[in-house]
Amino acid sequence: MTPSDPHVVLLGPPNTGKTSLFNALTGQSARVGNYPGITVDRRTGRLQGLDPAPFIVDAPGADSLSARSAEEMITFSTALGLDDAPPDLALVIADATRPQGTLYLAIQILELGLPALIVLTMADELRGTGPNLDAMAAHLGVPVVQVSARTGDGLDTLRTAIQANLKAPRSAVPAITWPEPVADAIARVSPHLPEAWLGPAPSPHRVAALARHALLSIDQDDELEGIPSALRTAVDDARAAAPIDLDQAIVEARYAWLDAESSAWSAPPAPRTMTERVDRILLHPVLGFALFLGIMGALFQMLFTGADPLIGLVEDAVGFTAATAQAVLPEGFFADLVVEGLIGGVGNVVVFVPQIALLFLIIGFLEASGYMARAAYLMDRIMRACGLHGRAFVPMLSGFACAVPAIMATRTMERKRDRLLTMMVVPLMTCSARLPVYTLIIAALFSADATIGIFPVQGLLMLAMYIFSVVIALLAAAVLGRTVLKGPKVPLLLELPPYRLPRLGNLLKLVWLRTRQFLTDAGTVILGFTVAMWLLLSFPALPEPSGGVDSLPEKEAAVWQARALEHSAAGRLGKAIEPTIQPLGYDWKIGVGLIGAFAAREVFVSTMGMVYGIGEDVDEESPALRDRIRAEAHADGSPVYTPLSGLSLMVFVALAAQCMSTLAVVKRETGGYRWPAFLFVYMTALAWVASFLVYQGGRLLGFG
Repeated sequence: MTPSDPHVVLLGPPNTGKTSLFNALTGQSARVGNYPGITVDRRTGRLQGLDPAPFIVDAPGADSLSARSAEEMITFSTALGLDDAPPDLALVIADATRPQGTLYLAIQILELGLPALIVLTMADELRGTGPNLDAMAAHLGVPVVQVSARTGDGLDTLRTAIQANLKAPRSAVPAITWPEPVADAIARVSPHLPEAWLGPAPSPHRVAALARHALLSIDQDDELEGIPSALRTAVDDARAAAPIDLDQAIVEARYAWLDAESSAWSAPPAPRTMTERVDRILLHPVLGFALFLGIMGALFQMLFTGADPLIGLVEDAVGFTAATAQAVLPEGFFADLVVEGLIGGVGNVVVFVPQIALLFLIIGFLEASGYMARAAYLMDRIMRACGLHGRAFVPMLSGFACAVPAIMATRTMERKRDRLLTMMVVPLMTCSARLPVYTLIIAALFSADATIGIFPVQGLLMLAMYIFSVVIALLAAAVLGRTVLKGPKVPLLLELPPYRLPRLGNLLKLVWLRTRQFLTDAGTVILGFTVAMWLLLSFPALPEPSGGVDSLPEKEAAVWQARALEHSAAGRLGKAIEPTIQPLGYDWKIGVGLIGAFAAREVFVSTMGMVYGIGEDVDEESPALRDRIRAEAHADGSPVYTPLSGLSLMVFVALAAQCMSTLAVVKRETGGYRWPAFLFVYMTALAWVASFLVYQGGRLLGFG
């Protein structure tokens, strides 16, 4: 954009078709969702069909200009032009099927005196007559156009109106009657407003509107940055001096004016819609919650099992590539680096793609259909009791499959504090990578014939590990939400959109964009960590026998591999940390397994196969590895593995941050190393303490 370019901003609440309209006007493909807070990035483009083509900015969806987080502040900054030139025209979006419920933001734009054009979207969903556009324009004082981005109806009229208003912009200030305490508070706050907000020669109406914005946005719990201390003090003093609740008084005055004016343009009441009939069931406190659990269970099962065939294809492709490279490259360090480090590292990245793609396809469908808002409403009470936001349920549920896409799913939350808190507890959910470890330990150390009542012990243990992860995650959220990530409990405010059939093209574009972002951002970090882990496990190298390892009999080759692993940096590190893990019931060999599991938790199994000289091509079903675990003994003849030490090990694996991919994606989502470092430290400390209590407590009770 150049200074001479006409500058248009697109503002509106979530679920009003704002991004669809942006796509229709610019011909671009921005993300389209039907869930509050979806448009979290600024999108820009050229408004097609006009000459010269205006530069248009799609601001994040917001019900109001009031902002108490940095993300919410983006819309306010865009409206005022704090990041770019002030807009020449604001296209303010409202839903034609429910204009009274979506015009609150438009009232705030008009209070600022910005040149505005009201755009009523979703015209194709009107049943019968819609609002009276001429009456609405007369009472609001600015032009009103009705469109449907889905069908294209009204777009030419909108372009004509945009061009006319760029040449002769119109603005109007609503004649709202403000209570006397609000006027007094405005007088206290106005002198301390930042000059950047005011702009050159601000009108009294603009100053008063900005003062009301400050009163609604600034408090002791907000997450805003760059607010002058004098303005914060003035707002605090105004609140303390006011005999009424200023927030409530300002909001009620706006809605009172809107209700009074809307009688002139409102359409006759429509008969009960399909959405209202369906919501009587889906929002029912009992039946609706039961249906929610069924829907989430089905979708989770789809995520858990539907990606398996694709994951298998990816693993086969990586294995074929590695075998081809092994056959082509001459033996030596370079070949091992390429095959085990680089190709293995790429495999650790692309193996997540099927789950990530399927997860975002599911989330996109739920958002676009309108059900996501209902699910958040149903779960909000339970999640808030633990300090989490209602929208955290999707990442938490997704964490059962894999923490990497689950952490990426936290983008649907508006507040940074809510996203961080959810990221910090999602890795505690029992992901699919932990299952091979649980399966190996339970099958090796707990008899298949043992029962508690009529229930087999092995099955009960597996179920207990899942329940344990959920309980610990919720407890961790409750503690972190009251300490490290302390913040106010913000009520969940949702405008429930009508149910709509998602558009396949938009869903597929969403999946592609998010998957590509994972591969280009988090994938590079994961690849680097994988190569580093390979180096730890491979160097310093043990001199090979004459003729090479492949010339040895299978058992001797496995024994040599075990010695080489002990000789490596990872083996030495395992011995170095042995004093810290002995109180948990582990020896240095288990320590090496835990180090190897940092690349990916399921690697614990193959690493233990190497440690015990069985070979790395083993899995949790391997009888040889299970037998070796049962037979492994200390120097005094006592078994290394007992049911108690096995339980301690499962608890450690359940709680420790043993997944570099998770840490990499947290680093990507938070933009630094602070939070992934905190995640690693707190989860590792929690795992050590819990395992210590399990093992030492069990010994005190005579279970050693």
